[in-house]
Amino acid sequence: MATLLMGRWDHGGNLLIEASHDVGDGDEAMIDGYVDDQDDTDGMAWAATFDVDVHRHAVQRTYEEYVRDEGTDLIDKVHGFEPITD
Repeated sequence: MATLLMGRWDHGGNLLIEASHDVGDGDEAMIDGYVDDQDDTDGMAWAATFDVDVHRHAVQRTYEEYVRDEGTDLIDKVHGFEPITD
C-alpha cells in the first residue's frame, strides 16, 4: 500500500493537507483519478504519493521533502498530525 496526500499551497507558502487516500503500490490509474478530480482553479494544488501505509508517516515525509527547507508550515487538515520539525 501507499498513501496519496493531496492539498494546496496557501498564499503564505504553507502546505495544507486536505485529503489522504490509501492506494495500491503503482496503481497509477487510481492515483490519476484522485488527482484529476482535485480542484486546481487557482494553480495552488499539490499531491504526492509515498510508499508508506500510515498517514502520519506520509505527512512527516511531506514535511521533510517539501516544506522544511522553505521555512513555512505544513498543516494537516485531515487528522491534525504535527510533523517533527527538529
